[in-house]
Amino acid sequence: MPTPSLDVIHTDHAPKAIGPYAQAIRVGDFIYTAGQIALDPAAGQLVEGGIEAQTRQVWNNLSRVLEAAGSSLRYVVKTTVFMQDLNEFTKMNAVYAEFFPEHKPARSTVGVAALPRGAAVEIECVAVAKA
Repeated sequence: MPTPSLDVIHTDHAPKAIGPYAQAIRVGDFIYTAGQIALDPAAGQLVEGGIEAQTRQVWNNLSRVLEAAGSSLRYVVKTTVFMQDLNEFTKMNAVYAEFFPEHKPARSTVGVAALPRGAAVEIECVAVAKA
């Protein structure tokens, strides 16, 4: 069996990694993103406005990473959502639904004690490349 190629994905239209990792890795037709928090790519700071604004920024960032990898939100097959306060699940879920009005990827949601830079939410996803 041939070894699949591993392509490191990077775009300046999403926040730079804040550690020793890639924004995403493409392996064959699959794209695995790193977790994104709600950093404004230009300012490098968390967006203000609570869980709704942070969730929206996270999906905007992930969308840009997926585009750089040759995919889009339409091709997301699995997401993992990490939340600092699961009491805000309903608010996060309402914004999440805006980004997936028809296509519903599989999802896990995990409550965590803390996230980088005090973020309220972090999301990672797996997508396939556009056909």
